[in-house]
Amino acid sequence: MRLPRVPKPRSLAGQLFAMQAVLIAVLVAGYALFTYVSDRSQAEEAAGRQAMAVARSVADAPSVRDAIRTTDPTKPLQPYALQVQRDTDVDFVTIMNPRGIRWTHPDETLIGRHFLGHIGPALRGKSFTETYTGTLGPSVRAVTPVLDNGHLVGLVSAGIKVEAITKRVQDQVTALIGVAGGALVLGGIGTYVINARLRRSTHGLNAAELSRMHDYHQAALHAVREGLLMLDAQYRVALMNDGGRELLGVGDAAVGRSVAELGLPAPLTGALLSAEPRVDEVHLTASRVLVVNTSPVTGGERRGTVVTLRDVTELQALTGELDSERGFTQALRSQAHEAANRLHTVVSLIELGRAEEAVDFATAELELAQTLTDEVISAVSEPVLAALLLGKAAQANERGVELVISEQSGIDDGLLPPGLPARDLVTVLGNLIDNAMDAAQGTVGARVTVTAFTDGSGLVLRVADTGAGVDPAHAEAVFRRGWSTKPAGPAGRGLGLALVRQAVNRHDGTLTVAEAAGGGAEFEVRLPLPTTAPAAGDEAAGSEADAPEDLAPQPVQPALPGGDL
Repeated sequence: MRLPRVPKPRSLAGQLFAMQAVLIAVLVAGYALFTYVSDRSQAEEAAGRQAMAVARSVADAPSVRDAIRTTDPTKPLQPYALQVQRDTDVDFVTIMNPRGIRWTHPDETLIGRHFLGHIGPALRGKSFTETYTGTLGPSVRAVTPVLDNGHLVGLVSAGIKVEAITKRVQDQVTALIGVAGGALVLGGIGTYVINARLRRSTHGLNAAELSRMHDYHQAALHAVREGLLMLDAQYRVALMNDGGRELLGVGDAAVGRSVAELGLPAPLTGALLSAEPRVDEVHLTASRVLVVNTSPVTGGERRGTVVTLRDVTELQALTGELDSERGFTQALRSQAHEAANRLHTVVSLIELGRAEEAVDFATAELELAQTLTDEVISAVSEPVLAALLLGKAAQANERGVELVISEQSGIDDGLLPPGLPARDLVTVLGNLIDNAMDAAQGTVGARVTVTAFTDGSGLVLRVADTGAGVDPAHAEAVFRRGWSTKPAGPAGRGLGLALVRQAVNRHDGTLTVAEAAGGGAEFEVRLPLPTTAPAAGDEAAGSEADAPEDLAPQPVQPALPGGDL
């Protein structure tokens, strides 16, 4: 026969209540057993002391000695013994002669019979107690001698039945069980209240579900590549996954610290400390471009903030390259249109029978394109920068801006070390030229002047424009993300110069802005190079201070790489 299975409590509160009930039951049972054994022993000792006190009081009473001297001691002693028995709450008081023959007994039919128990020590004048089964059942009794002028004239025995002692102990154990039952009831009520509150806090999830949720939470936290931060109501980091530590460049010690203590850039710190939600905000760190989203956690009151971080450094670089390619494509389209016009001109000259003029026209155009390309390559033969400048020249022409490379420029191929990535050069110089073209476009004699050379301090990149210039009061603000004098488009503005400063800081360089010689703004970047040996192009170009003032910059007309029109 299979025994029915006892259902197990599933909720955490039910498990706590079951554990509490078992614990109280075990404690009560153990304490009850201990109390029963201990109290019984103590009760027997107390009963022995009580019986001894009663027996000695009776033996010392003068009236007892006087009664013993009479011819019929039972007559005065029996009512006296019964009275003492009632007053002292003992079960019997027996007075007997030295031979153990009873003069008194609660049961009068037993008077005159021999006392059941030991009397030997009392006959020797010594009082004692014992547990013995007599006519009334097991009892704790005391026996003491009655002395008259030093002579033994009788014995007195007083006793309490073991049944009465057991009843006293049982009463105490019953009271203990009652207290334990009350404690269990109070514990059940408290557990019910805690269970209700716990279920409200855990949304009804039991312990197993909470454990599974914790496991899923940990697995998801480490699996997500994006950065995840959880801030408490005081904007301290309560939780941060591996992606968040990597993107922000902080360690495990960041948990428990305030966001303001993490050493993050001021704009990013302000976004994290903001009480308002942020959606797809772009922020820069020392080496990354991050998209930040924040969402406050509320439950009747603000409890914290959830922050997600997405690394778009590569995406931003690719977007910049795509914008450059798009601009270059537009320039190619314009060049194709111009080339078609020139080709039509050549064809028309041939049709008119002016073949010589057609050849001269085509040759002049080809020589002009090749000459301008050669001028760029001779000034900056480093392939990445040369390609960038040729592409930007086409874009500038399309926008009505003259792009000029100063004769001070001179960077040979292979001069730049591997530690200076080409992508960073494109980021720095490309964004400076784009910013300069934005500033110069629409002005009279719109021009952007680019200077690139190396000197004893490293690589120098200088871009000047003929725009409105930069207010000295805003000389530092222009490099902050989001700062711009133009209205923001769908993708926002003010990111280009911030990316430039990020790249410059990453290579321990300097970035400054000042007023250009012909008006407008002049941005200068200095990047240290591992070698301090003078470059071959530097001696030919000379330093900036030694350049002749009457050397006019050479304009670069739009040309395609390789000299093709």
